[in-house]
Amino acid sequence: MKLLLVEDDPSMQTTLQRTLGRRMIDVRLCGDGAEALALWRALEPDVVALDLSLPNLDGLQVLARARAEGLRTPVLLLTARGTVGDRVIGLNTGADDYLPKPFDLDELEARIRALHRRNQNAAPESAHSPQQVGGLRYEPHSGAIYHRSEVMELTPRELALLKALMMKPGHAVAKERLFELVFPGETEVQYEAIEVVVYRLRKKLAGTGAALMTLRGLGYLLREEA
Repeated sequence: MKLLLVEDDPSMQTTLQRTLGRRMIDVRLCGDGAEALALWRALEPDVVALDLSLPNLDGLQVLARARAEGLRTPVLLLTARGTVGDRVIGLNTGADDYLPKPFDLDELEARIRALHRRNQNAAPESAHSPQQVGGLRYEPHSGAIYHRSEVMELTPRELALLKALMMKPGHAVAKERLFELVFPGETEVQYEAIEVVVYRLRKKLAGTGAALMTLRGLGYLLREEA
């Protein structure tokens, strides 16, 4: 597993690289927010561990720019800011999990491996050609979804939901599975929150030639409009 660690504390870098390296995780280091995106693109890591307090660009800015570019690597936020507000902002920006400092190294490893495992268990995007439903096209290489030739403006949660449905066009995806993909690790979020994302996404799909259907007791599916 290849981990990109974006952390500006040299002692933390050394400790994590040595400890995780002994556990068969290849740790690549970056201590500057402005350099993180270029390294992220170049390395194509399996997981990114991202500190919020960084020089030049903070972690949230790095994360927002990465998601805007279509970089879908699972991200674990590391920060000494342990407030609920910071956690919510990070997750809404596109993070997959959140670990406040100080943390236990065993828990850090477990969370990194869980993100990697969840990403591997998802449909292997790189192995798929572009998926199309109605006027929508999903490009696995960039992670973007297009309506005709324009990239759709979607929130990270709407994008995660639509990608999961486009990978299985015409087939129901269980509500439980979609909840895991849209709200990963968010134990405080009510299960019914997925319905809010579905409602908002359904409105954005109007006129695209794709219909988001609710199958009671089964989940949701995406199909071409008749």
